[in-house]
Amino acid sequence: MTTPPPVGGPSGMPAGGPHAVPPRPAQAPRPPKIHPQPQVYTPGDGLLAWMPFRPTIRIRLTLLYGGMFLMAGVVLLLLMYFFVQQAFHEVGPPKLAIGPGVTISTPDGQTVTAQTFNQWFTGYHNAASQRSLDTLLRKSLTVLLCLAVIAFIAGYAMAGRVLSPLGRITRTAREVAGSDLHRRIELDGPDDELKELADTFDGMLDRLDRSFDSQRRFVANASHELRTPLAINRTLLEVQLSDPQASPDLQQLGKTLLATNERSEQLVEGLLLLARSDNELLDRRPVELSEVATRALEQVRPEASRREVEVRATLAPTTVSGNGVLLERIALNLVQNAVRYNLADGWVEISTAAVPGGGGELVVSNTGPVVPGYELEHIFEPFRRVKGADRTRSDKGVGLGLSIVRSVVRAHGGAIEATPRAGGGLTMRVRIPGA
Repeated sequence: MTTPPPVGGPSGMPAGGPHAVPPRPAQAPRPPKIHPQPQVYTPGDGLLAWMPFRPTIRIRLTLLYGGMFLMAGVVLLLLMYFFVQQAFHEVGPPKLAIGPGVTISTPDGQTVTAQTFNQWFTGYHNAASQRSLDTLLRKSLTVLLCLAVIAFIAGYAMAGRVLSPLGRITRTAREVAGSDLHRRIELDGPDDELKELADTFDGMLDRLDRSFDSQRRFVANASHELRTPLAINRTLLEVQLSDPQASPDLQQLGKTLLATNERSEQLVEGLLLLARSDNELLDRRPVELSEVATRALEQVRPEASRREVEVRATLAPTTVSGNGVLLERIALNLVQNAVRYNLADGWVEISTAAVPGGGGELVVSNTGPVVPGYELEHIFEPFRRVKGADRTRSDKGVGLGLSIVRSVVRAHGGAIEATPRAGGGLTMRVRIPGA
């Protein structure tokens, strides 16, 4: 019988003992990968590290122009100083040829020999030359500083001139953001980088304009193609329900189909209105916000009575700028939601008031179930309802009411805010700019 080798090594020491040698790995371990962090610009990066803030492109160009002029002036001044100093040393002081034994009286009253006078005159000449160089350097530095200030001012004006096409592009982009897609930059001048940028932007606007025109045509066609069959279905169902000889089962089926058809009509109307209200309004007129709220209340009161919900109103006159029909849709959708998502014997309160700085505010508050805070950021999304809401009930709408409200508010340049009430329900606050 063959004896098996000892476990753990030739000495028979158990594996893992105090003197066990760990096995050599099959390959060297790879160093961990170090993912470089993205470089984020912070004030003080690059050549402008001494600045405590992030300079604009115009300030950068100004500093570039002025700095280059200042550096060129300093280099020129140093070269001029060196050349003048070299010229003084090459010329040197004149030498006087005076015979031996002749004495000369200096300006300070001393009597010296010719050799001593030449030495004194050389020192006097060198001192005068140095004083002249110092005066030249001092005056040149003064002139250079004055010219540097002028260069920075001229650089700032020149940078503004160079960046003026970018300002034109920015203004056009801002106007286009106001839904005027027919505007174009049409920048003139040489075929440089700025004109290429403007032409590229004009091409993008052309594509966007065609896309929005196609969308508007689609909305118009869809409005006709979708409404017509639904209207025909509704008419046929109403005619069938008006037949006194129809059986109870057929009557019940007709009512169910009519409710389904009505829900489909509401869905189509909501989607079309949502598509039309995404763009900012071009035609604005003064609208009395309290009258808009009053018309919305008149339409909702019958439904509120059926649901036993009390409606309160505190309407102060205030004028805003916008489209009266769309503003009425805002108030109607908010009040309908407040009535439908309410409790028995609950209440809905609507108020209008002017806000400081111009404009008006529409506030709709209601009782109802408690709304979690994390649901508030989702209630404005299409087809989103508060958690727990029954999606099968058609009397609560199609889930587009608040989406339409937010879209219309954005089209008016306003803002909407939803906050939960402590006892349940919501407070919707809409602000519309003034006329």
